[in-house]
Amino acid sequence: MLKRIDLTRDYRRYREEYQQAIELVCKESAFSGGKYADQFDREFAAFCGVPYATGVNNGTTALHCAMMALGIKAGDEVIVPANTYIATAWAVTYTGAVPVFVDCTADTWEIDPERIEEKITSRTKAIIGVHLYGQPFAFGQVEKIAKEHGLYVVEDCAQAHGAKYEGRMAGSLGELGCFSFYPGKNLYAFGEGGSVTCYKKEYYDAINVIKNQGCRVQYQHERIGYNYRLEGLQGAVLSVGLRHLPEWTKRRIEIGETYLREIRNPRFTMQAHPENTEPVYHLFEVMVEDPAAFLQYMARQGIECHRHYPVPCHLQKAYASLGYREGDCPNAEFLAKHCATLPLFPEMTQEEVGRVIEACNRYQG
Repeated sequence: MLKRIDLTRDYRRYREEYQQAIELVCKESAFSGGKYADQFDREFAAFCGVPYATGVNNGTTALHCAMMALGIKAGDEVIVPANTYIATAWAVTYTGAVPVFVDCTADTWEIDPERIEEKITSRTKAIIGVHLYGQPFAFGQVEKIAKEHGLYVVEDCAQAHGAKYEGRMAGSLGELGCFSFYPGKNLYAFGEGGSVTCYKKEYYDAINVIKNQGCRVQYQHERIGYNYRLEGLQGAVLSVGLRHLPEWTKRRIEIGETYLREIRNPRFTMQAHPENTEPVYHLFEVMVEDPAAFLQYMARQGIECHRHYPVPCHLQKAYASLGYREGDCPNAEFLAKHCATLPLFPEMTQEEVGRVIEACNRYQG
């Protein structure tokens, strides 16, 4: 069975590098934060083209820290795409603020700038745009709206390590960029990890205090804090992965562009990729009439496919109290009902890529 993603191949290839990095951390017992986590912060900031990056324990935490650094609080509203993983909305809720869900476009499947302005109220403080599936959202249009209304723009970059918008790296566009290093991400930890990138030292300093139990100085707690530090072992592993990320990204792009070019079956609709963006194909999503039947068909061909986000955020039971109904975000709802995820990871062979394409082109529905 060809897996949708197979992390064991990466580990076998780079096992010696990973083991050496882990051994260094163990020899120095630099487990909680420490020099290897700090080293990764510096390397990742340079990669993203920003002055500051601060590692945290996961991507949800990164978003939560960003909201707190901006002063988002109870009574505020933050605009969030309906088509995203639920953690984007959690970060808003954790501060006591309310996520306000906006539909995606019918072609890029990213937040629709034309639907944002109608959701802005006197309580709106920020917009979170998600570079979903590794495809940058229309940052320029979103930024223009935000500036007109005095709002912050935060990037959810959990799926977009190395993606570019008009030549600029994801994580270097908005007020803050939030990354996840969950296993399976384009850059991943051996467990959990995340990072917040920014230009302003005030945000960087605030998050460093928030993630470290509210301390600058041990046992002196200047604000309510959290235990959100990045582990030293994960920092060391991420430094290894970061060295190879350009190579992995190049291969992801090769596979994604091959799928776009060679899957010709009219039963599939694929994501649009505007010319001013450089996607990194974290997930390769297709829309198909009956995704459950398609997954069963592919399994019979020895190919594992998945479904991502089959229930959009605004229709999740956890947010039932907000009063959204089916039909409020029609594009996100249609995508959720028809989405399927094809295998795509850097270690796929050309023969495996060809198998996926052939199976898709033979699919009769």
